[in-house]
Amino acid sequence: MIHSISSYMPTFKKLQFRQGLNILLADKSPGATEKQTRNGAGKSSLTELIHFLLGARPDPIFTRALKPYSFSMEFDLGQARRQVTRTGKAPETVNIRGANTGDWPLQSPMQSLFSAEDFPLALSNDEWKIVLCKLMFKLPESTPSAKFAPGFRSLFPYFVRRKSIGGFLSPTKQHITQQQWNQQVAISCLLGLDWTIPQQWQYVREREKSLKDLKKAAKDGALDNFIGNAAELRTLLTLAESRLSALREHVTGYQVLPEYHDLEQEANQLTRELGTLADENTTDKLLLAELQQSLNQEADPAIIELEHLYEEAGVVLPNTTLQRFEEVRLFHESIIANRKSYFGNEVTAARQRISIRDQRMSAINARLARIMAILQSHGALDQFTKLQSELAAHEAKTELLRQRFAAAERLESERSELEFERNQLEVRLRQDYHEQAEVLRDAILSFGKFSSALYENPGNLTISASSNGPQFDVTIDGEKSGGINNMQIFCFDMMLMQLCTERQIGPGFLVHDSHIFDGVDERQVAKALLLGEQAARDLKFQYIVTMNSDTIPQEFTDAFDLDDYILPIRLTDANETGGLFGIRF
Repeated sequence: MIHSISSYMPTFKKLQFRQGLNILLADKSPGATEKQTRNGAGKSSLTELIHFLLGARPDPIFTRALKPYSFSMEFDLGQARRQVTRTGKAPETVNIRGANTGDWPLQSPMQSLFSAEDFPLALSNDEWKIVLCKLMFKLPESTPSAKFAPGFRSLFPYFVRRKSIGGFLSPTKQHITQQQWNQQVAISCLLGLDWTIPQQWQYVREREKSLKDLKKAAKDGALDNFIGNAAELRTLLTLAESRLSALREHVTGYQVLPEYHDLEQEANQLTRELGTLADENTTDKLLLAELQQSLNQEADPAIIELEHLYEEAGVVLPNTTLQRFEEVRLFHESIIANRKSYFGNEVTAARQRISIRDQRMSAINARLARIMAILQSHGALDQFTKLQSELAAHEAKTELLRQRFAAAERLESERSELEFERNQLEVRLRQDYHEQAEVLRDAILSFGKFSSALYENPGNLTISASSNGPQFDVTIDGEKSGGINNMQIFCFDMMLMQLCTERQIGPGFLVHDSHIFDGVDERQVAKALLLGEQAARDLKFQYIVTMNSDTIPQEFTDAFDLDDYILPIRLTDANETGGLFGIRF
């Protein structure tokens, strides 16, 4: 329970509480609106102050107007009375005074030298939350640091709801932005169910989200077609690995020849020479054909035929003429003989040149054959380097294909794996609910008990296993209104308080800001206060309520005197000093 809340701020009104029901009243001045009364009197600031002292991030009021001042709260923690002090000026540190802290998960070396009353234990705010989590909710100190695990700041707000962060919007939510997994884990933990099941569900959701984002990126082209069809990629990968194997074998067996380029140049030169010799042979062969034709066309002179022609004509030529004919014939025979000799010499020369070239060409071909054999079995260093570069590039390409194929396979199998895991988690959840049937029964009956005390038709708390984890539904028959919703929250909080008290976990106190009664009929408000007082008395916990004096119900039984539970300190918005902090801000 909370014993007191105080401050070094001179104008702050120290609040002292007792076991059971405690009502902090604020008097509303005539003409003041509801908002003005609440803000001016500081009733809602009480819940902010409790959260501030128990590890919450500082509300703006603690970093502005109240920054210079420290605030303290005496309360029971771990079977002992403690005092926690924190200031808006240095909110990262809290100071603790109280009994022995030997059972705490965090220790100070100086603590053993002094008594707890003499020497405050200074902790960081994060360390303080670890201590609170273990001592209030009996969770191992390693639990809050685990991902998607319950932590003090996700559990405690169900016992001190805050309007400023949407704490009165839904029974199962203590914060307007509280995520589904956080609700499932926190409520399961508070009810005594296996909270690791909804924790694992969130791991599945995260993987599903990653899968969805990856598929969307692939579809939108953000991955530049990095991920494709697994079957197509398998074919590409198989071909690439085959090519890679051949390249590796080629590089492994490659023999480097230092004079490779010299031989290559010689081969090129010999090839050019072969071409030249072949062209020259062709020219000489054409010349031989022409010479042979010319030799075949050479004939004896027609002088004798001319002499016979004159004789047949009966013409007798004189001796001088015949002598001239003979001279002419001899001259022509000489010319023909000279031409035949010339042609013969030319033919012989051409054949000799062709023969010489043929011999040279044979020698060249033999040399070329030897060179090519060497070039085919060896290689140049630069070619070897190029081969190595090609091998490295192909290795990288093949590895990329391998990664794409693996990613495609994961994408195609991930969905079915996640579906399987969801089914397994649902089986685990149903099994847990079967094994924890008594816990579910107690929660359902407790909620029904509180709601039936408020309304003729009791409300229902439904706890079910779904394909998306634990589902907690709260209903109370009647028109949907803010008042009905707030009473659902009241019954839900009372149910949590009962179950946690019976399990000996929780803070030992429940705080309801006056917002819990917004829109609620006066008769239901009276019933709720009676119910809260009775539950606190029976279960031995503390129930703190803040209210405006003009909303106090008048219909109570004679056995119940509300004044017995109203704190001596009364707040008012009538003047500057009437609020909790004694100043306006």
